Amino acid sequence: MILKKIIVALTILFSISIFAQKQARIIEDFNKNWNFKLGDYPEAVNTNFNTSSWRTVQLPHDWSIEGAFNKNNPTKQAQGFLPAGKGWYHKVFTVPANWKNKSVSVEFDGVFKNSEVFINGHSLGMRPNGYISFGYDLSKYLNFGKENIIAVKVDNDAQPNSRWYTGSGIYRNVRLVASNKLHVAKWGTYVTTPEVSTEKSKIHVEVTVDNDNDIAKEFKLVTSILNADNVEVANFSSTEKIAPKTTEKKMHDLSLNQPKLWSTENPYLYKVVTTIYEKSKIADNYETPLGFRFFSFDAEKGFSLNGKPTKILGVCLHHDNGALGAVENIHAVKRKLVLLKEMGANAIRMSHNPHSLEMMQLCDEMGFIVQDEAFDVWKKKKVTNDYHKDWDEWHKKDLEDFILRDRNHPSVMMWSIGNEIREQFDSTGIAITRELAKIVKSLDTTRPVTSALTENVIEKNFIYQSGALDLLGFNYKHEDYKDFPERFKGQKILASESVSALETRGHYDFPDGIKAWPSKHGAPFDGNADWTVSAYDQVKSYWGATHEENWKTIKKQDFMAGTFIWTGFDYIGEPDPYPYPARSSYFGIIDLAGFPKDVYYMYQSEWTTKPVLYIFPHWNWKPGQEVDVWAYYNNADEVELFLNGKSLGKKAKQNDDLHISWRVKFESGTLKAISRKNGKVVLEKEIRTAGEASKIDLKADKMVFKNDTYDLVYVAVSITDKEGNLLPNADDLIDFEVTGGGKLVGVDNGYQANLDSFKANSCKLFNGKCIAIIQSNGRKENIQLKAKTGSLQTSVIEVKVQ
Repeated sequence: MILKKIIVALTILFSISIFAQKQARIIEDFNKNWNFKLGDYPEAVNTNFNTSSWRTVQLPHDWSIEGAFNKNNPTKQAQGFLPAGKGWYHKVFTVPANWKNKSVSVEFDGVFKNSEVFINGHSLGMRPNGYISFGYDLSKYLNFGKENIIAVKVDNDAQPNSRWYTGSGIYRNVRLVASNKLHVAKWGTYVTTPEVSTEKSKIHVEVTVDNDNDIAKEFKLVTSILNADNVEVANFSSTEKIAPKTTEKKMHDLSLNQPKLWSTENPYLYKVVTTIYEKSKIADNYETPLGFRFFSFDAEKGFSLNGKPTKILGVCLHHDNGALGAVENIHAVKRKLVLLKEMGANAIRMSHNPHSLEMMQLCDEMGFIVQDEAFDVWKKKKVTNDYHKDWDEWHKKDLEDFILRDRNHPSVMMWSIGNEIREQFDSTGIAITRELAKIVKSLDTTRPVTSALTENVIEKNFIYQSGALDLLGFNYKHEDYKDFPERFKGQKILASESVSALETRGHYDFPDGIKAWPSKHGAPFDGNADWTVSAYDQVKSYWGATHEENWKTIKKQDFMAGTFIWTGFDYIGEPDPYPYPARSSYFGIIDLAGFPKDVYYMYQSEWTTKPVLYIFPHWNWKPGQEVDVWAYYNNADEVELFLNGKSLGKKAKQNDDLHISWRVKFESGTLKAISRKNGKVVLEKEIRTAGEASKIDLKADKMVFKNDTYDLVYVAVSITDKEGNLLPNADDLIDFEVTGGGKLVGVDNGYQANLDSFKANSCKLFNGKCIAIIQSNGRKENIQLKAKTGSLQTSVIEVKVQ
């Protein structure tokens, strides 16, 4: 009985401790129940303003993606011909009366752009940069225990202002944070690992503490290191003092025996929990991610991670999420990263601006090396209304906030201060580069500073001449790489952007042959009337390379730390080489809907060790038509191709080949490939001629979802024959109906010239496929998606609520 009472008492004490810890810093989702209206409504800052005619939206929200494509939109081709403009957000909320003695702030992860935030009629400030996270202290303007009005003006009217699709609005998450007056400051920890090994590692923790009280405070500061199982493995505490209304930095040093290292294969994460105790009561707690890793860039040997030579196998990504537009959703981001990880990618370049907290968190968790990039523009413009207008007033603050937010992520291993900056070409680039590098190193000295350069002639490149870069990033011109060790003696070098090849998923032109569309800027070219580009890896931009050309070069150069392919996914805007109606890019290894193009499997065969055998194209052609059949493979000596059981011969890659091919006269039936090593079968793959349409096939990426209003289900849609073979040329219009616990939030088919709305309730198949994206509506009901077209029977898929 006594033992039982002790257990109960300890359980209660533990529960009280956990409760206190959870309540010390209150972080509330602030995304729901906003009202929105397109246009300019300055009177919306007034507390008596009536928003009954406004839409109710849940953030994150992007109004541009809801609009119609129009070649007259001032965003122009670069932003996909979607609308921009001005918009206002308005929210009524109540804070508890017992928050009166707390510091209360609102945090915005990103608002595009030129935002101004008002609380109860008071302007809190403006932020021009649409990619920077920021926050405001609300405390002195709040009505505690009563209603409050927050209004946000967003002005994306001045166009054009970007070289790619930006979206418009409060497109990332918003939080309300309440902490005690004595608390860890925003982005107030800086955790470094001065010494790392598998035997023992040292941890240095710098904590910035805010004391918003009118009196001095004495407090206990505790640093705890928790492993991935939330078990404490190290701690340190100190007694500290802080003056009233001040901010001070405090230091802790710890060590940990036999830490598990973070790597791309096993991204093991610890976390640092910082706790402030005031008179034995928890005043605040704050968590920081921690990964133990050490890395090196070397002028001769390239890159190594934890002492292991490692090629950076990276892709560049823009921030949009396809049919969702700029709306940030962790499930959309994870879907992209899972596809890239399965392809073999181990690195992401955040092009060309700070990305979301969710992206950074997932790169930590999934094991991606990150090149974190701050700017696409300095003082010299690229388009009329871009960031150059805000440079003088904001670049220092923006760069500092960017570093402060991201410097604790173990995935981040490079700071890029610019992409293809115009100041490369004049002497002003020297001073600006030095200034930016100095800002970065005032906040973090553990990572190299780089910039993505286009000019590799030393005399013409003033950013290089600044001497301020630790790592040289070069975009394109792969044929010059072999000369770099001599030209840039002793310099560490990375291909910061490469390829810019062009493909449309599922479209094939015969005969094959490598070509540039166009051959030079402004030159005419013989493109396709339907705005497609062949999916064979044989069409490139005039400044770029095919995927194979680039990778053959990179893999031979030991001094090259690695490459970032332009791009991992197609993105909205920049639809080179075509004009309107093309509205999204052709550069991606994966299309805008998230369907891999064929070249995805070239990378998988080269960048992974898992057995790969992939043959293409599809096998529905005209009788007797000559078709080029390609195969990507690995872990094998040869591949034999069969048509309807008859061998068409064995082939093997020669020298630096990355694929093999046959020219085959089409006849209906089965195309089969067998890869062998030492005479033994490794893999077999078949492609069959599809017959008449029989059913609509629906495949969801998950069969259980959370009713949290955020979870997403991606349903791949196709039409198959009675044997289950996909009809590769199907272009049927599929009508969708969603009932239960979800709502349809996006449709797409990956066709770069598709001008149908991403928000429609229907979508045409393109080369046999489209995607339907369903989001939880918060109801605890299963989701049911019905898909119908023509005379085919309606197909239904059900996803269960968790």
